[in-house]
Amino acid sequence: MATAASEGRPQFISSSGSSRSFSNSPLIENSDFNQIIVSEKKSWKNFFAYLGPGFLVSIAYIDPGNFETDLQAGAQYKYELLWIILVASCAALVIQSLAANLGVVTGKHLAEHCRAEYSKVPNFMLWVVAEIAVVACDIPEVIGTAFALNMLFSIPVWIGVLLTGLSTLMLLALQQYGVRKLEFLIAFLVFTIAICFFIELHYSKPDPREVLHGLFVPQLKGNGATGLAISLLGAMVMPHNLFLHSALVLSRKIPRSATGIKEACRFYLIESGLALTIAFLINVSVISVSGAVCNASDLSAEDRASCEDLNLNKASFLLRNVVGKWSSKLFAIALLASGQSSTITGTYAGQYVMQGFLNLRLEPWLRNLLTRCLAIIPSLIVALIGGSAGAGKLIIIASMILSFELPFALVPLLKFTSCKTKMGSHVNPISISALTWVIGGLIMGINIYYLVSSFTKLLIHSHMKLVAIVFSGILGFLGIAIYLASIGYLVFRKNKEASPLLASRNSQTGETLPRQDIVNMQLPCRVSTSDLD
Repeated sequence: MATAASEGRPQFISSSGSSRSFSNSPLIENSDFNQIIVSEKKSWKNFFAYLGPGFLVSIAYIDPGNFETDLQAGAQYKYELLWIILVASCAALVIQSLAANLGVVTGKHLAEHCRAEYSKVPNFMLWVVAEIAVVACDIPEVIGTAFALNMLFSIPVWIGVLLTGLSTLMLLALQQYGVRKLEFLIAFLVFTIAICFFIELHYSKPDPREVLHGLFVPQLKGNGATGLAISLLGAMVMPHNLFLHSALVLSRKIPRSATGIKEACRFYLIESGLALTIAFLINVSVISVSGAVCNASDLSAEDRASCEDLNLNKASFLLRNVVGKWSSKLFAIALLASGQSSTITGTYAGQYVMQGFLNLRLEPWLRNLLTRCLAIIPSLIVALIGGSAGAGKLIIIASMILSFELPFALVPLLKFTSCKTKMGSHVNPISISALTWVIGGLIMGINIYYLVSSFTKLLIHSHMKLVAIVFSGILGFLGIAIYLASIGYLVFRKNKEASPLLASRNSQTGETLPRQDIVNMQLPCRVSTSDLD
């Protein structure tokens, strides 16, 4: 029988002198694959081994939910909300880098840390919130893909919603080709989306001075602008992305020296910055195109009415009327690429969340099917009853849900990365500055302010009887109090004392033990860095 050593797996030598294999249980039993192994030699060429996870994460920043909120922001406020995209992108880079560093330094992803840190009830509640976030993220992908199919092939939206379930089969077909090819495919789709919108930007001709003014001069005019800002923020910084990024980095086998870990954190920061910069430019392009088209002087009355309640479907007709028929096709191609690529990252995020919080593993196709069914049901009902307009509003609601759920992933991440994690004889601080807490605090503060002010305004202008208003107010503010108390519990709860969390490092031999469960969960095969040349 082949031993663990003969299979290429490090061994842990027990105190009794016997040896045993020290590896995590794989999700898919398969030993014929390799991790992406990073060379121990310090070199800039190692950057290519780290290239990939950032682009998978960046998809969440350019999914159909982002396009919907971007289009509405541009149509209603022209370029005034561009600064929200800039601030959110900068905050996203800091937060995503923290998530990547957590996985690199500790060898565990965020959901696993939550399971180790919190008791059963808080851990279960955090899992429920994370699962809701995954489903809320999948709803815009379902509707966006349905809109794209409608634009390209004139398929009714409700039938398009049903057809999006077939993306599960597409995901299964992609998995057999390995992680590197999948990462290249995602990068190709990102650049496809970018090219489509850059061409749209060129022909719509927004005023560069007004765009720059909107980017660097913050302004919020009215409660409607605040609501859209919350939606933009929710669509940009998504809670499930924090779980995803902290897990994706574990697919690389990095040198466990202090130098190797610092190099990994640095390269992941650069890679994330590159991917998120492209996503930022795409979002700026969408808002600029929408702002330029909807504020054109020669806009017809019908098109102006479309701009007042713009959604993904109306945007296609608007671009076709104002810019040209080819423009609507470009938009549809970008939307289809966005929706389908988001399916892949959403499936992985859901799988990591379930594995981390509950230590429960499902086959990827089953996980994708469950998530997609939960997203298809409300999308189908709304598409049948409310049509395209109702489906568009559902995207905005899903984005706001994501924004309100963000603290339940962000606060644990900030708490875990504020600790100094011991690594053998080294102490590596995943140092977090006060600036990061300020960013998190501002995001949560804006969400809470909008929640309280919107609910209060709803009660004041309600046409219900006084008794019903009082009863609704009590229930509503009770819910808000529970929401604030839950966030407060996560913020002020004292974490357990930091311990050597690098279970993937053999303390006696110094060898690195790969996270095969993460590798196997993501894809059934891997490549080494020799395949990158």
